[in-house]
Amino acid sequence: MEPTVMATGHMFMAMSLDGFVAREDFGLDWLFRQKTDGEDHGNEAFMASVDGLVMGSGSFRTILTFDKWPYEKPVVVMSQTMSPEDIPEALRGRVRLSAQTPRQVMASLAERGWRRVYVDGGKLIQSFMREGLIDDMTISVVPILIGAGKRMFGALDADVDLQLLDAKPYPSGLVTSRYKVLKPSGVRAAGQV
Repeated sequence: MEPTVMATGHMFMAMSLDGFVAREDFGLDWLFRQKTDGEDHGNEAFMASVDGLVMGSGSFRTILTFDKWPYEKPVVVMSQTMSPEDIPEALRGRVRLSAQTPRQVMASLAERGWRRVYVDGGKLIQSFMREGLIDDMTISVVPILIGAGKRMFGALDADVDLQLLDAKPYPSGLVTSRYKVLKPSGVRAAGQV
């Protein structure tokens, strides 16, 4: 039987120098304090490269507090507890819920024609990493220590080897690094089941 092609997962996240993506209450105030005017951190190019986003409910609820919904691409919110009524009327049709596992949601998205998926949210990234569903990651380290919060990475079942593709420092002090996630030999790639 031929392997099923799945969509591939890609990360594009900022974290504090001490490894947090948000405060305990999901606050991002520390991120927006940085003076990054005139710096191109690659967000637009990254967004152009993906078919849509998969995010956790914590990230979704945080983004709902923004003045404006920031995404033109379709969004899948992974949650075991949210209901369709939790999606604001203005976002219905652009945002949908899924209670599937990471592997199931990636296979489902591939059936819909998605090839590259932006995986967003600390806990969600951790579960996708444990499943081997992240192919590459772009991480911007922000020059601030916030001391506590939501970690980007958590417990893994095994080491994850990475290959640095490039790194770029910015005048603001942010440093953006891109990594390819190396798959152990003998283990099928995320694009195969």
